[in-house]
Amino acid sequence: MSLRSPKSFFAPLAVGAPAPLREIPARPSRAIHFFDPSNEKMAAKVPQMVGTVDVLLGNLEDAVKADNKVAAREGLVKIAQSTANLGGQSSPTQLWTRINSLDSPWALDDLTTLVPAIGDRLDVIMVPKVQGAEDIHYVDRLLAQLEAKAGLTRPILVHAILETARGVAEVESIALASPRMQGISLGPADLAADRKMKTTRVGGGHPGYLVRQDPADGDINGPRAIFQQDLWHYTIAKMVDACATAGIYPYYGPFGDITDVVACEDQFRNAFLLGCVGTWSLHPKQIEIANRVFSPSVEDIRHARRVVAAMGDGTGAVMLDGKMEDDASLKQCLVLVELAERLAAIDPDLKALYDGITLDD
Repeated sequence: MSLRSPKSFFAPLAVGAPAPLREIPARPSRAIHFFDPSNEKMAAKVPQMVGTVDVLLGNLEDAVKADNKVAAREGLVKIAQSTANLGGQSSPTQLWTRINSLDSPWALDDLTTLVPAIGDRLDVIMVPKVQGAEDIHYVDRLLAQLEAKAGLTRPILVHAILETARGVAEVESIALASPRMQGISLGPADLAADRKMKTTRVGGGHPGYLVRQDPADGDINGPRAIFQQDLWHYTIAKMVDACATAGIYPYYGPFGDITDVVACEDQFRNAFLLGCVGTWSLHPKQIEIANRVFSPSVEDIRHARRVVAAMGDGTGAVMLDGKMEDDASLKQCLVLVELAERLAAIDPDLKALYDGITLDD
């Protein structure tokens, strides 16, 4: 049994560190676009992407070769220091990084280099292969010490990736481990390997994971429809519940087949409908898909606003287009309306779209 007082949960973990946030800001993060800071071609595109994507993430982990780890870390520092209006509370584009796993030779140097150099620009640190709350506790304490030493006034937030079976089993404790927790992402490739799943795909479904229509008239060899199932439905739903409980944000992770934009959009939409607020982007073409899918449609916002207008003080029930709407309906609609307002504040095209909605259409 822990004897720690709940009052101490929001106390800084190091003398001079900034006070933890009581509530995680609801900043738009429809697409978390990954780039390799050691790749000069990718790095050169970063300044022109500010304002076009909600999150730019300098990746230091799996996609970076071992002999490029230092170059990627130093490249991220250079990019953050030289790119105007990237990262920080007033930026239209957040700056995140994915550090190396905590059991690697590079994770400690990632943190001790980045926080003093660009801690004032760095919004979120993504931690891969999180096994349990103890991993978050380690990063939490270390960040507090580094923030205090660097004189930072704003705490850097932490984002966990679910990439192990144990991590999924302990996702609730991970979500509740620290006031720094910003959110959690699904990491399907490493998770599939850890679970011994028989798929080599990075996200998405699998044609062998299906249900088949019952035979017509007992003829098992006759035509029967098949329906491909979602390998990740259980994990995403469990992650969403954990995040909702903790007041943090759930994300779908990578969709590895860059060419299959149709299946990518389907997977993103499934995650959006289940409660995810965004996803990863591995290629610029996925940014447009994510921005569209994770922004409520005009039809959804029109309906939501009509319900809000009809419900008045939010009690009782009303009939709208032949359907009953009550206080539970109102709560669902307010989720969409509030999301639309946040997105319209940073996306002029969406603002024009949503402002043009009339309730009598």
